[in-house]
Amino acid sequence: MRFTRSRSIFGSDFEKLQSAKVLLLGVGGVGGFCLDCLFRSGLQDITIVDHDSFDITNQNRQIGSEAVEAVKVVHLRTIYPTVKSLHQKVTKEWCEEFDFSEFDLVIDAIDDMPAKVALALVVGEKLISATGGAKKLDPTKIEMKSIWKTHGDALAKKFRYELKKSGFKGDFPVVFSPEEPKCTDLGSFVGVTGAFGLALCSKAVEEVIK
Repeated sequence: MRFTRSRSIFGSDFEKLQSAKVLLLGVGGVGGFCLDCLFRSGLQDITIVDHDSFDITNQNRQIGSEAVEAVKVVHLRTIYPTVKSLHQKVTKEWCEEFDFSEFDLVIDAIDDMPAKVALALVVGEKLISATGGAKKLDPTKIEMKSIWKTHGDALAKKFRYELKKSGFKGDFPVVFSPEEPKCTDLGSFVGVTGAFGLALCSKAVEEVIK
């Protein structure tokens, strides 16, 4: 049976995973691994949103990126056939207009700061978010904390600042890493970006079954 080992570890909570509705925003280096983890863990109702196509430079870290120039959400549905998809850029305006009410959890694996803030304002405590995993090498430095307790991560600091400026009073968990950047350009290591995605998935599973 496909989910025999998942059922063994989750027990009766496995049925909660099967019935959960999850929205995943961004399926790049972080979001792609989150998607793979969710799918293999037994979640049946996953909707992914992304506007990009795969580029050859994605191949060091992104699942599905061997299909250069393919639209990410379209190609990923060939790998994960039960997944629903929206070929859509996640912007501040889109977040303000989209209906999130049908989803139990919303997972943020995007980079656009205005969109991340808008998402938090609309979704609130259904949100699980990630900062950037680029320029870092040590997955053991990754942490999961309240957005207000993140530290040592420049993107998390910017996120906190923009949330405060927007008047956001809620809370949600964030995957981040206080590791110092190892380069100044667009360097990335799948051992970290993938681990970010797996940490997002783990938190999502925890939230669904608790």
